[in-house]
Amino acid sequence: QVQLVESGGGLMQAGGSLRLSCAASRFTFSSLTIYWYRQAPGKERELVAVISSVGGYTNYADSVKGRFTISRDNAKNTVYLQMNSLKPEDTAVYYCNAAFRGSNYWGQGTQVTVPS
Repeated sequence: QVQLVESGGGLMQAGGSLRLSCAASRFTFSSLTIYWYRQAPGKERELVAVISSVGGYTNYADSVKGRFTISRDNAKNTVYLQMNSLKPEDTAVYYCNAAFRGSNYWGQGTQVTVPS
């Protein structure tokens, strides 16, 4: 089983920055591909960013390319999402996700609010 705990969300003015963290409780964390998703009110959950197990591969949604950076520290079992130049449309609950042995695991989410 994998437990994921997100943190770092909050209220930030447009143009500001936040760094989200996703801490995992699993000794095999370094073998997991980790995804960041977000869900805005009334919208479907969307994939924001992904990072491979050793960090050699990353990919981003078009809406966040050039503003968000995903990274990981396997020694700390943690994945980060650095969010710069925040926009009101980035307002959402952000979740990290991992698949392990055929099961899909989600954290509880962390709220990011960027007032317009």
